[in-house]
This record gives sequence, C-alpha cells and structure tokens, in this order.
Amino acid sequence: MKPLLICVVGPTAIGKTNLAIELAKAFNTEIISADSRQFYKEMTIGTAVPTSEELAAAPHHFIQNKSIFESFTVGDFEREALLKLDELFKKHPVVILVGGSGLYVDAVTNGLDNFPEVSSLIRQELQNVLTNHGIEVLQNELKAADPEYYKKADIQNPHRIIRALEIIRGTGRPFSSFLKKKSVARKFRTEYIGIKADRPIVYERINKRVDLMMQSGLLSEAKELYPHREVNALQTVGYKELFAYLDGEYPLETAVSEIKKNTRRFAKRQGTWFRKNDAIRWFEAPVAVSDVLAVLKKQKTP
Repeated sequence: MKPLLICVVGPTAIGKTNLAIELAKAFNTEIISADSRQFYKEMTIGTAVPTSEELAAAPHHFIQNKSIFESFTVGDFEREALLKLDELFKKHPVVILVGGSGLYVDAVTNGLDNFPEVSSLIRQELQNVLTNHGIEVLQNELKAADPEYYKKADIQNPHRIIRALEIIRGTGRPFSSFLKKKSVARKFRTEYIGIKADRPIVYERINKRVDLMMQSGLLSEAKELYPHREVNALQTVGYKELFAYLDGEYPLETAVSEIKKNTRRFAKRQGTWFRKNDAIRWFEAPVAVSDVLAVLKKQKTP
C-alpha cells in the first residue's frame, strides 16, 4: 500500500495548526507546511507562524526556511516538498501537510498546470501598470478577461494577478483555460481533512486573531520591514495595510480595520477554492482529533 499524505485544509484562523499537530502526534510523524506566507523568516507575527511550543510538539518543515529576498515560487515548493516527502516516507507511513494556500496544496498532491511561454515584456508592462496606477486597474482587467479565474483568485496578491494577465495577454486565451483537468500520478495516497465553520464564526476568529497580532507587535514588525515594502513577499494582507499607514494614507485604526476586512475576503476565497475539491472530508470547528482518526481508520489508514 502506498504511504499516506493527510492534508489539513480550510480558511485562515480556523484551527488547522492545532489539528495538524494532534494528527502528527497520533501517527508519530512530521508536518509539512503549505502556507505560502509562513515560508519567510522575516515574517512571523503577521503570518501566524506556529509558536515555539507548537513547533516543539511535532517536527515541522517549510516554516521560515526562506528569506523574503529569495525567489521561491509554487513550482519551487512543489519540487522541494516532493523531495522532502520522499525522505519522510522512508521513516513514516503517514505524513501531515497543512495549509490554507490551496494552490500550494494542489501543487503537491496533483501537480502544477502547464502554461505556454510568453514575452517577459508583457510582465514588465503589467508591473508598470501596478506601480503607476495600482492593483485595482489590474483586478478590473482580470475580471473582464477571465471572470471564472477572478472568482477564485487571490485578487489582493499582485503576483497572482500579473501571472494570470501575462498569460491572457500573451495568448489571447483565458488563464482558466490552461488550468489542469487531470491530476498527475504520485507515489502516495492523499486524504483531505477540511475544517469549516459558519461565516460569522470564521470572521469573529479572524478579527480576534488580528487584534492579538497587533498586541503581539505586528506594527513593530511592519516598521522593520517597511524599507523593503516593494518586495513581492510583502505584498500581502497584514503588511501592506500597515505600510499604507506608515505612508500616511490613513490612521492606524483604519489600517487595522483594513487588515480584518482583507483577511475576511481572503478566507472567503479560500472557501471557494477548497469547495471545488469533492475529496475533502469536512469537520466543524473545533475539531476533535478522535473524530478525524475514526474517519481515517475506516479508510484503512496505516
């Protein structure tokens, strides 16, 4: 029987880290993080990196192992994660993968889509639009050109928008038309465990998490990173709003409110992404690990 990869997924602030650790302890195994923001060692508070106690509870991989000054794409993650899985499966019949970045989870379990090569000049043109006119212009172009992808894309992430638009401009076809229809063969089996809750509960958890981040020093962290605010990895919720505050665009109270609003939007897009995966077994938060183990046992889990 092939080894098993258990993927713990769901929206931000829903309790994925805790469940992943409990599962790792139950199977005496290790955890791979598929959170695209937690790769970077300069970003701690704003990305909700697991605490030192959580990291000590089970071995973790791909947590703060890169620098924001390094280029680290989803393709790089796919290659490195698969190599790490080959290594871990020699020691463990089960490994846990956890994260709310659906694209990164899918890259490991199903492989990435194949896109045609397009001129680098197109990317530069789009970058110039972003710099001179802002992200909203690009968002509107993507919405008009590919409404299907726009509905599920992280439209607050300029890198993702530019990537989609360069394919659209370079080929004249919607970005969504290139998305994979068939998954690739992997050396392991996959079980998806999803955590969900009613939207008001998710939003309340998000608001509380943002307040805790601010109390823990998120503003100080943003100030330290402010000189590098143009770096792609920092174009993300929790930092860009505070950079705007530091630029004098609006008061701190407004910045915090914007972080909460944009995080709620992000959680909504996460839900849209994961709902398209019919293989996910959903559990209501808070999840008892015993309930998950009972379901996995029925699937002849090692």
